[in-house]
Amino acid sequence: MKIRHYLYNAFIIEEGDKKIAIDPGQNLWMFNKKSLIPKSEWHGITHIFITHGDPDHFVYALPMAKISGADVICGQALKEDFVSQNIKKIYALNVGDIVEPTGLKVEGIKAKHGPLPIQMLGGLVYIKGEVKESDKGGQEIYLAGFRIQKIENSMQVFSHGTIKLLFGLIRLEKDNLDFSRGSIGFKISINSKSIVILGDTLLLNEWTGLQPDVLMIPIGGGKVPNTMDVEAALDAVQLISPKLVIPCHYNVPYGFIKNVNPTDDTYFKSEVEKLGIQCKIMNNEDEIIV
Repeated sequence: MKIRHYLYNAFIIEEGDKKIAIDPGQNLWMFNKKSLIPKSEWHGITHIFITHGDPDHFVYALPMAKISGADVICGQALKEDFVSQNIKKIYALNVGDIVEPTGLKVEGIKAKHGPLPIQMLGGLVYIKGEVKESDKGGQEIYLAGFRIQKIENSMQVFSHGTIKLLFGLIRLEKDNLDFSRGSIGFKISINSKSIVILGDTLLLNEWTGLQPDVLMIPIGGGKVPNTMDVEAALDAVQLISPKLVIPCHYNVPYGFIKNVNPTDDTYFKSEVEKLGIQCKIMNNEDEIIV
């Protein structure tokens, strides 16, 4: 099995006649915005997995599906986005569901996206977005440390939102204002091998005993708590008991910030190996054989 990494949570996995794309999203660096998985790789893709609807995981899933004709595997909350684009081969899962897209067996695994804070005016205005459960969540808006508004709603990937503060003196307009719609992880079985991919998530006890051959796990939640940090990810590794761990979604850009999820992957690797488990650090376009 061949695995290539393309930063954030984007991977290509090749095994026999299967070519699997994981989270074909957008590079969020302000001066890039390109597809994380190069378009030269799109032809021949047989399966597309999307862990949730954030731009860095989802933006290029629709065009990739149209070009490749691949089977699409996602959470239930994302299904209508593909149906509306006349994409036919969709497997939409809830946690615990098992489906069998062409040549694979896939189980839906629970995932819970962490909060994603936005600060403006040097922190005077603070917006906290948090997922409550599945595709339900909301936002809390603070001014000078005081909560002035709380919103609870269903999250939408394709949305345009406006937030007005101080009677309109401060106004924020932002596309994709809400986040994390359709969050779900996957256990993918292909031939005699299994892969667990979690997406952006906090630590959950429900992962105990999954025991995949390969675990792709986010470790960049130390500064921005949208995912596990290193210590939580190490706890997850012990719960899951994989043979090989690939850390992901860290040291990546967002907007004008070149590294919004900084972490020490060398320390993480060392601690994983102390558990008697292999760990492979993969940079952009690195490739390994498992």
